[in-house]
Amino acid sequence: MTRRIAVVTAGLSQPSSTRLLADQLADATAAALGAAGEEVHVDVVELRDVAHALTDHLLTGFATGGLAEAIGDVARADGLIVVTPVFSASYSGLFKTFFDVLEPETLAGKPVLLAATAGTARHSLVIEHALRPLFAYLRAVTVPTGVFAATEDFGGDTQLAARVHRAAGELAALVAGAPVAASRRSTALPAADEEFGDVVPFEALLRGEGL
Repeated sequence: MTRRIAVVTAGLSQPSSTRLLADQLADATAAALGAAGEEVHVDVVELRDVAHALTDHLLTGFATGGLAEAIGDVARADGLIVVTPVFSASYSGLFKTFFDVLEPETLAGKPVLLAATAGTARHSLVIEHALRPLFAYLRAVTVPTGVFAATEDFGGDTQLAARVHRAAGELAALVAGAPVAASRRSTALPAADEEFGDVVPFEALLRGEGL
C-alpha cells in the first residue's frame, strides 16, 4: 500500500525558509515510513503558485487549474504536513485562505504535522496559540510535536533536526496505523455547525427554557 503525504507550504519567496523546513519534514517522514515498510508518495503544494486562483475561488466558489489539483492532493493524502511563515504573530493570510476554501470534513481524521517559520524565536508559541486551534476546528488529528524554526535554527548547532525527526516519526506512526483516505472519509463525523445546530441559547437556559 502506498501512503500519500501532502505538504502545504506558504512561503512567499524563492527560495524560502518555509519551503526548506517543509522539505526537511517531508524527507524525514518519508524515511520513517520507509523504515516501517511503507511505500510513500509525496505531493508538495506551493501556495504562492496558486495565490491568484485562491482569490478567484473566494469570489466565484470554483477551484481551477493548479488550485484544483492542490485541493485534490490534500483530500487524497493519508497525512499532511503544513508549514506557514509567521505574519503578525499568526499564520499568513495565504495559508489561512487555502484551508478556508476546502470542503467541510476534508481534514476530518487526517493526521497533520504543524510547522512554522519566523525571523525570531519570540514567535515560537504560534503553533500552540494559532495553528493547533485551527486544525482542531477542522477535525484534523495533529501530532504532539510541532516544529518551529527561527532564522538562527537553520545554521550552526541547533536542536531543529531532532525536532524534525521526532515530529516526522509521530506523523509516520499515525499514517502507518490509519486507514487510507477514502475509507476515512466514509466515517467522517458531522460538521461543527451540524453537530451544534440545536444548542439552546444561554439566556433561554437562564429562563428555564429547553430543560
